[in-house]
Amino acid sequence: MKKLFKIFLAAGICIMTASCGNNDDFTESIFDTTTPVVDPDASTAPFDQWLYENFVVPYNTEIQYKFNLTASNMNFQLAPADYKKSQLLAHYIKYLFYDVYNLYGGEDFMKQYGPRIFHFIGSSAYSPTTGTETQGYASAGVKITLINVNNMKFWKEDSPYTATDMESLNKDQFHVMHHEFSHILHQTKSYPVSFGQVTPGTYAPRDWQERDSVLSHSLGYLTQYGSSANYEDFVETLSCTITDTDVRWMNTIIDACANGGVKDGDKEQIYELIENLGIEDFDNPNKAWNNFKLYEEEEQDENTKLWSATGRKIPSFHVSDAKLNATTTVRYTSVAGTFTSFRNFLDNWVEVNNTEDTAGINAILKKIDIAKKWYTENWGLDMYVIREEVRKRQNNINTYTKDNVTIYDYQ
Repeated sequence: MKKLFKIFLAAGICIMTASCGNNDDFTESIFDTTTPVVDPDASTAPFDQWLYENFVVPYNTEIQYKFNLTASNMNFQLAPADYKKSQLLAHYIKYLFYDVYNLYGGEDFMKQYGPRIFHFIGSSAYSPTTGTETQGYASAGVKITLINVNNMKFWKEDSPYTATDMESLNKDQFHVMHHEFSHILHQTKSYPVSFGQVTPGTYAPRDWQERDSVLSHSLGYLTQYGSSANYEDFVETLSCTITDTDVRWMNTIIDACANGGVKDGDKEQIYELIENLGIEDFDNPNKAWNNFKLYEEEEQDENTKLWSATGRKIPSFHVSDAKLNATTTVRYTSVAGTFTSFRNFLDNWVEVNNTEDTAGINAILKKIDIAKKWYTENWGLDMYVIREEVRKRQNNINTYTKDNVTIYDYQ
């Protein structure tokens, strides 16, 4: 096979050389160039033309918003994406994703590294076998499938997006998008081996879904899914940094600090992290992280205790949402502490513990530092700057949508 390849390669060079030596005029194409790229008679022609001009021409990227059975995962019962919501999502992908990386990575960055296909699915992808919901997936670094498009709120001028709506969009779409895009980047330029050595003994490829968020944070992971493998942990670190809200970040920090304590120097780094994340009104007493309680949580099967915070303003941290397996029961026996200030909690309640068993926030800080350096050294990007730009655009989403988005009916 190698010899055949060399023969064909050499023959190709000879043919190209001979062709270059002739001053022949170009002849008419053997392909039909009279057929328009976008069918003007299609009921979706205006939107298809917009996609062609904004994705195909500049990035060679296709938005597959029409249901494609053969490209779907047959393990799930899936539904098509709503036509109008697909248009809205396509606009937001351009504004909140492509335009951001163009701004800081250069106009050729997404042309070279961006996904070649976005595939929209309307419904969720729930697995009754594992009890998990797939939020999206990528194929060979080329295609990103986005699930649950129909769950998007359809923007209207008299019903604009709220912070809660943006949080939902982040969870269902943009966290997944940055997660999968980070896979594309690290498959192009590998991330450091040292990242997987921060928490080498606690990855759980099969049982990660049995961990709730409190346990995951206490082990040094930003998400439950991140604890499934080091490469998922790496891209979750990047995606969470860019897309997680202030409240989610503070919840993560509190959980990670409360369980296992901190090591020398961690407290100073935590405040630096909060500043880098641009968390707004940090000392505002009306913020959720300045008004919370810690409950003692006992896992009877392991006879270990965790501290679980409630009274938060996001439902994922409510006691009733803890996901437990059949062999584990949890009891909330008493209130460990009531806090009206995060500073009081961190400076006076959290213990300094320099033993090898201390993971939690120390591991998270190390992973963020490794990911940030890799992001900058390999791509010339600062993930905190990307986060700030994304947040700024999200805050402007209603003005952008009103002034720049046209939603077409079927024609």
